[in-house]
Amino acid sequence: MNARTGPLDAVVFGVDIQSGDVRGDAPSYALVVFDGEDIERDVVSYRKLRRRVEEERPAILATDNMYELAEDKDALVHLLGSLPDETSLVQVTGAEQPEPLSRVASRHGVPYGKKPIKEAEAAARLAAANVGQEVTAFTDRTEVKVARGRSTGGGGGWSEDRYTRRIHGAVRKRAREVESELDAAGLEYDRDATEKYGGFSNCVFTVEARPSDIPVSTERSGDTRIEIERVRRDGIEFRPLAKRRDHVLVGVDPGTTTAVAVVGLDGEVLDLLSTRTADTSEVIEWVVERGRPVVVAADVTPMPETVEKLRRSFDAAGWTPERDLPVDEKQHRTREEGYDNDHERDALAAALSAYDDHEDQFDRVAAKVPPRQEVGPVIARVLGGEESVETVLADLADDDGDSDGGGTEHTERELTAEEKRIKRLEARVERLEGHVDDLKATIERKDEQLAEYEAELSEARREERREARERREVTRLERENDRLERELDEERERVEDLEGKLERLKALWKLDHSNFADVAEKKAGLVPVKVVEQFTTGAIEAADEAFGLAEDDVVLFRDASGAGRSTAQRLVEVGPRVVLRNGQLSNVADEVLFEHEVPVAPADLVTVQEVDELAVAREAEVEEAIADWEARAAERRRQQSAEMVDQIISEHRAGEGD
Repeated sequence: MNARTGPLDAVVFGVDIQSGDVRGDAPSYALVVFDGEDIERDVVSYRKLRRRVEEERPAILATDNMYELAEDKDALVHLLGSLPDETSLVQVTGAEQPEPLSRVASRHGVPYGKKPIKEAEAAARLAAANVGQEVTAFTDRTEVKVARGRSTGGGGGWSEDRYTRRIHGAVRKRAREVESELDAAGLEYDRDATEKYGGFSNCVFTVEARPSDIPVSTERSGDTRIEIERVRRDGIEFRPLAKRRDHVLVGVDPGTTTAVAVVGLDGEVLDLLSTRTADTSEVIEWVVERGRPVVVAADVTPMPETVEKLRRSFDAAGWTPERDLPVDEKQHRTREEGYDNDHERDALAAALSAYDDHEDQFDRVAAKVPPRQEVGPVIARVLGGEESVETVLADLADDDGDSDGGGTEHTERELTAEEKRIKRLEARVERLEGHVDDLKATIERKDEQLAEYEAELSEARREERREARERREVTRLERENDRLERELDEERERVEDLEGKLERLKALWKLDHSNFADVAEKKAGLVPVKVVEQFTTGAIEAADEAFGLAEDDVVLFRDASGAGRSTAQRLVEVGPRVVLRNGQLSNVADEVLFEHEVPVAPADLVTVQEVDELAVAREAEVEEAIADWEARAAERRRQQSAEMVDQIISEHRAGEGD
């Protein structure tokens, strides 16, 4: 709503229908463009009028009848939604029950003529003087919707999941950018995002601002789009161009800190002020912005001089208590109201006490005032001039007769709270009835679509049954294929096992039938040797798997270093006849083998000859190596026994010394 109280300094378009009718095909309009000084007059078509409004964006589009621009309420709402954000539609003759333009122009001293161009000029001049009601169907809130710019039904070469995820991710990214822009602009908003696979399907920002104040515009770009729409009201509403100043009661508490309380004629607390710096003129200006005082009250007797000056400046009635209001009484009277300090409490107590004292009088006056006449002016004259209600009403009736020339037109008045509520409910009912009609049409359309979908569904079910039969057959064949593959795997494993056995049999056959021509002694003097690459558990297991390790085998380690206790224990479990080593055994492994009396000899004591995978050594050399180990083992045992005896003797002597 425009809050200015002086003439507008922007461009105003005044319009009046020249010929035809807005319900027809080609209405024409008298157009007056007024900027406060210069006037431009023209006759334009409806299309040209709309184009000029869009291009020049006037502050006000003024008319004496809004239905000269729209054929019905729906068309009016559409017109209001299509006007530029900077442009307001103003009906200069009032709200729901407008006055004749001639009366309004005469009351405000604006030239008037019956020709359309003169009426258009009168409308422009009246709107420029802040006369009239702004017509609005929208709030000052705006919905900014960030949504998908494409359907997620398919993405060409993309898989459907990846395509959908990409679009939803783009919507989420754009929504975050919009949110950042709203935050940077310092705007208040609520966000409602619908999360979907990969991001958002849409995100709606309800912003406490008009579209012109929002740093985002309607756009459609690739995977996303932005839609901007003002939030609808429940029906059409009217707001005065100039701020309305109702009649009020004012309580004042003067002093170093001046406090002022404003109370309506219904006893409602409207506003409070406490200040140390404002002078009398600033206090008066603050009160004027909030209403027209009919009573100025103080909480002490007699009325302080400062309060008396304020009363005289408003030409209002004064009120003081019979005696100074006690603190406990002031606290009790203001207990249900909010205030910041004792000064505001005292001013508020004065205003409320004045209201209590006049409440019955207000009710009596209101009961005598006709329903379509404002009560405030009557109360102001009754209190200020000590006139009777009948005298004031008769005087006001005479004034209306003079200004109207004896006509029967009513005077625009403020609607009561109950009438405003009824008006809002009627507008809501009308809107809901229209919505019901739309829903009924939608239901009929949906029924037709439903019949089509049912036919498609029947066909789809037949196709689904056929595909189900195919899937069952495919599943049966896949199970059969899996069974055959398992049997094939089992046969392959059997073949591998048999091949392993065959290789071992070949190795044994070679051992029994090989002709070692390069060995000087006869075959009877040879013994097979099992060669193991390293003295590790893994190498022992691999050798056992490949050619088997058995008790009394001659085992040759190509690298005997690094064996631990568990590895040596594994070799003990085999029970070899002798272990031939290359390299040194670890102390741990040597100890384990010695404890279990497993002979260990250096590999260079025995001549080992290898042919293919087999190795043999001379029996005599093996026996010599074993005999050598036994001699060394006997000496080792003797040394261990001697060391043990020495230790026992030492421990015995140590015991005797104690």
